[in-house]
Amino acid sequence: MSISATLPETDVVEGSPAKPWNSNGWVWAVALLVPYVLIFAGFVAYPVMYGLYLGSSLKSYQELFADPAFATAVWNTVLFLGLAVNLKFLLALGLSGFFAQDRWWVRILLVLFILPWAVPSIPTILSFRFMLGTEYGMINTQLFKWFQIDGPDWLNKPSLGFASACMVHIWKSLPFWTLILLTGRLAIAKDLYEAASVDGASRMQQFRHITWPSIATLYLTSTILSTIWTLGDFNSVYLLTGGGPGDKTHVLATLGIRYLRIDKLDLGIAAIITAMPLVLPLVYFMVKRLSRGPEDT
Repeated sequence: MSISATLPETDVVEGSPAKPWNSNGWVWAVALLVPYVLIFAGFVAYPVMYGLYLGSSLKSYQELFADPAFATAVWNTVLFLGLAVNLKFLLALGLSGFFAQDRWWVRILLVLFILPWAVPSIPTILSFRFMLGTEYGMINTQLFKWFQIDGPDWLNKPSLGFASACMVHIWKSLPFWTLILLTGRLAIAKDLYEAASVDGASRMQQFRHITWPSIATLYLTSTILSTIWTLGDFNSVYLLTGGGPGDKTHVLATLGIRYLRIDKLDLGIAAIITAMPLVLPLVYFMVKRLSRGPEDT
């Protein structure tokens, strides 16, 4: 006895392409997409285009370039990037090797080391400003108490104020990048170090031939990303020195506020736009590196 089943006939014609969407499907797709498009247009596209419009006047750039504060801010920005980023990553590279040790007390130190990055930036930077005060700051008070010497004017001298801003930036962001490099170190197989140790390789040779080739790409990508973020670091400079004294410690990220305070919005927007030639090549280079496959790295 055989059992046969018949399939219901369908209206699909053989050889004709199937339609993934019917008319109702497209209507719902457009209806769900429209709110996102409106939000993007209203809160992203419009402010950006309006800002570019305000900063597109040739007269604004002529006035901006003639302002000595702009030239100082450009130089401070380049110096801030060169010193803070490179020193930060050299320290992060060394500290990542220290925290890679498998010891219980090292793990406790790592937890304490992460705290500066985890806490909010505004109160911590303002606390540094209080500690670096000339007359009643904690550092100068302790210097006079212990050594009977008057401490320097940390925030009233341009060189010391700028160096203090670099120090605060490094102190705040160093734990994050140390963790990134530490993750890269921990991903390296321990068998490689054991084999190198058996062959008599020193720690420096192990770093040169095993550690560095394994994390070089991570180091470079992190450096580029950190440079982009550091270029937009507003808090470290403005909350500590306010751009002073005499507008000598401004960077491009804080110079716009100076113009806003004197009711020159067009110059503030133009000052921000002038940072684009520094940002765009870094973004392009980073995206190009990230788009490569493992075999191209």
